[in-house]
Amino acid sequence: SLRGVDIAAQKLKALGQRNQVIPLSVGGAFHSPLMQSAEKVLTQAIQEAEMRPPICPIYQNYSARPHQDDIDLIKENLIKQLTAPVKWSQSITAMLKSGLHSFEECGPGEVLTRLLKKIRNQYQQEKTS
Repeated sequence: SLRGVDIAAQKLKALGQRNQVIPLSVGGAFHSPLMQSAEKVLTQAIQEAEMRPPICPIYQNYSARPHQDDIDLIKENLIKQLTAPVKWSQSITAMLKSGLHSFEECGPGEVLTRLLKKIRNQYQQEKTS
């Protein structure tokens, strides 16, 4: 809750950690246990959805691994993504390791593009050292 974040921020400031709490403007508590109340409805919708095997590997944020043939696993991971932390940098690193190098960001803003650039730079540095 926001009250919990405020209390944590005050305690951190009291300990001298002034720059450690940065409030984010988000639409919901996605990818956290706070979304458990939506899990039942989401599970039903995903289980009822007709899905065919994708034509290319799907990197899901829950596992940070490519999935293509196991529709049941893809559905299970979609459900788990609701309350599990996002493995964004691990997903991007896995894509880079597999040889993927071209990315497109869909939607407003360029937050993911900037994160991708940082992850790609770090991956290149680790690869050359």
